[in-house]
Amino acid sequence: MHIVLVEPEIPGNTGNIARLCAATGMELHLVRPLGFSTDEKHLRHAGLDYWHLVRVHYHNCFAEVAAMYHGHAFHYLSTKAPRAYTEAAYGADDFLVFGKESKGLPEDLLQMVWDRAVRIPMIAEARSLNLSNSVAIVAYEALRQQQFAGLADAGPGLHI
Repeated sequence: MHIVLVEPEIPGNTGNIARLCAATGMELHLVRPLGFSTDEKHLRHAGLDYWHLVRVHYHNCFAEVAAMYHGHAFHYLSTKAPRAYTEAAYGADDFLVFGKESKGLPEDLLQMVWDRAVRIPMIAEARSLNLSNSVAIVAYEALRQQQFAGLADAGPGLHI
C-alpha cells in the first residue's frame, strides 16, 4: 500500500507517518511543496532509526502521482467526505491520499474524486484529527482488510 501526503507542513507528523510506513511496509509519497526540509532534525527524530526501512518517493505535484500510478485505486481522505473510511474496500496496492494539516486536500481535487473520498467520523464540533493519527487509523483499517498480510505475528495470536 501507499501513503500520499499532499504538501505536508509539520515535520513531526511526516516523521511519525514515515515510522508507520517503516513498520508496515507501506510506501510514502511526499508531494511538494513541503513545509519543511527533509533533513530537519524533527523529521528525523520522529522517524527515529527507521528511515532505512521506508521507501520514500518525492513528487512535484499530485497530478504527477496520479499519472505515474494510473490504474491504481486512490482513496482520498477529507473531513467533508460523504462516507466513512470503514465503508471503503482497500486493496494491497492502493493509495491513501491525505492533504496538508492546515487545509486538507484542495477543493478542486476533491470535486473530481468525490466518489472515492472518505472521512473519519468525529463529533460535529471537532474540526479534524492530527494528520499522523488520521493516517494511522485509515492505514490500519486497510491493513486489517488485507488480513495484515506481510506483517509479523499477523495470525490469530496477534498481540498488541
